Amino acid sequence: MNNNPIGVFDSGMGGLSVWLRVRQLMPNESIVYLADGKNCPYGDRTPDEIASLTKRAVEELLARGVKIVVVACNTATAMAIDMLRESFDVEFVGMEPAVKPAALSSQSGVIGIVATHAALSGELFRATSAKYADRVKILSAVGEGFVEIVEQGAEHTPEARKVVAEVIEPMLASGADRIVLGCTHYPFLMDAIESVVGERQVEIIDPAPAVARRVEWLLERDGLRADEQHRASYEFLSFADEEYRQKVEQRAKCLVGEK
Repeated sequence: MNNNPIGVFDSGMGGLSVWLRVRQLMPNESIVYLADGKNCPYGDRTPDEIASLTKRAVEELLARGVKIVVVACNTATAMAIDMLRESFDVEFVGMEPAVKPAALSSQSGVIGIVATHAALSGELFRATSAKYADRVKILSAVGEGFVEIVEQGAEHTPEARKVVAEVIEPMLASGADRIVLGCTHYPFLMDAIESVVGERQVEIIDPAPAVARRVEWLLERDGLRADEQHRASYEFLSFADEEYRQKVEQRAKCLVGEK
């Protein structure tokens, strides 16, 4: 047993989509969530910048005594997860591109991947895509403006639907029946995405539940689960100002129905 917290990190608020799934699956586990905020978004930054920012975040989480680190950022995973595993003696869980479940379940033979430029450029995405290229046609697109909309809390505006439609509509027109969300910010735009999809038989795939299950499995394997009677606590950190940190905490509370 180990009552130390789970560490979850993202460039901003998007990783709360993973934080929520981890909390729901393991309600007795404490979690420290670090939203960079100051340097968000990461999608157009250089690999060296992303590596430096990610390393700093992990050092901050380890200083809080976390027992495992979830890199709840597709861009950071794509650009820095190997470096992190070489640099720190702790288990890391990253965001895997959910190409496999989309490819295996597609009926039309066409799937869409929406992600940041950096994530789509990463070796992990390229390798996974190549593995299933003979099974399905893979359409990829950068979610231009998606992260900014979520950071501004403007997911339910007409502008959000317009921005989402510009990316999703071409995929639907090309026959995609699976849309993979390749950035942890994107699930916050689910209402806008579903509005664009309409009545079409299209499944939107969010990898967050699978990531939470992976965290649980690793904790079980390594004997690091919290005591069943442990009362979980939730801490929120940021490299931005206190106002931003409070916004992150408030959004997290809203996700679980707290005020």
